[in-house]
Amino acid sequence: MTRPRPPRASLALTITLALIVKVLILSLLWKAFFSAPPTKKMRLPTSVVEQHLLSPPAPIPTLPSKAHDDSH
Repeated sequence: MTRPRPPRASLALTITLALIVKVLILSLLWKAFFSAPPTKKMRLPTSVVEQHLLSPPAPIPTLPSKAHDDSH
């Protein structure tokens, strides 16, 4: 005679298995798409990346407004 498992143990097991599967899938996706750059040409020195990310933003060029244009 087998004893039925309590419902909470079944729920905990289901959640645990689901989390393990999700972690495996995310690990495989990370390995496939983000683990290394596709080519050696895409690698940049850390200093260049830091300078680009930490430098102040360049001013945005603006177009002259036509509100004060009296040529018409």
